[in-house]
Amino acid sequence: MKFGQTIDRTCVTLHAIVIAAVLLSCSSGMPGDRFVGPQNDLKGIEIPHYECDEDIVTHLGYVASYNHTTLIPNWVAWELTAEEMSDAYDFQCSFSRDPIVDYPKASREDYSNTGWDKGHMAPRADMKWSGQALEESYYFTNICPQHHTMNSGAWRKIEELTRRVARRYGNVYVVCGPIVGTGHYGTIGKAGVVVPDAYFKALAIETETGFQTVGFLVSNDHQDGSPRSYAVSVDSVESVIERNLFPNVAEEAEKEYEWTVWKN
Repeated sequence: MKFGQTIDRTCVTLHAIVIAAVLLSCSSGMPGDRFVGPQNDLKGIEIPHYECDEDIVTHLGYVASYNHTTLIPNWVAWELTAEEMSDAYDFQCSFSRDPIVDYPKASREDYSNTGWDKGHMAPRADMKWSGQALEESYYFTNICPQHHTMNSGAWRKIEELTRRVARRYGNVYVVCGPIVGTGHYGTIGKAGVVVPDAYFKALAIETETGFQTVGFLVSNDHQDGSPRSYAVSVDSVESVIERNLFPNVAEEAEKEYEWTVWKN
């Protein structure tokens, strides 16, 4: 599920391009806009169940639900295709506030000197097919505080597995996000960005015999294991986060996972 058009090779400011009027009632969203709509009116296998009052933001490469209390996303979803396995736009961008998200929202200063990584939910490596998609992946709509070992270890390995799945099967539907839990780590920055206890990710592919799914649960600490050590059923993830992650996939496909579908 993609939104908008690729527009640029460089990290230019996109404010004039992507800012749109805030939708004040439950109605259809537009690319690069806030979306407020009836439950699951925003289509796509990767889009989880959401409530009408969630602040849904659509960007070229991903869709996110931004939480103005925790100042991190509730979830981020995207479809990754084999054709998008490209380094065509591999440049560095600056982390920045999402221009179409209302305040309160996180900023770079909230993360400075905290010891926590600015962790991508939709990874930059999944967005290098477009300059715009790459830049938008650096919006704080898509960022959460992550332990460095977990971010560069287990989380990175799951991201790499996801890209291998996209290459192998042609595409993969992805939704991931933070698990605030008890708020064990408290908050960072003047704005009070909540540091999650853990993270989840769920993958779905469509095969000749139907959908296959797998979930991952990773605590936000010294985690550097293989993806299989964090793999669980999507049903298990849903029971933790209390959200239906793939409303358009049959429940039967979420009850178990077959690791041979996902391994290298």
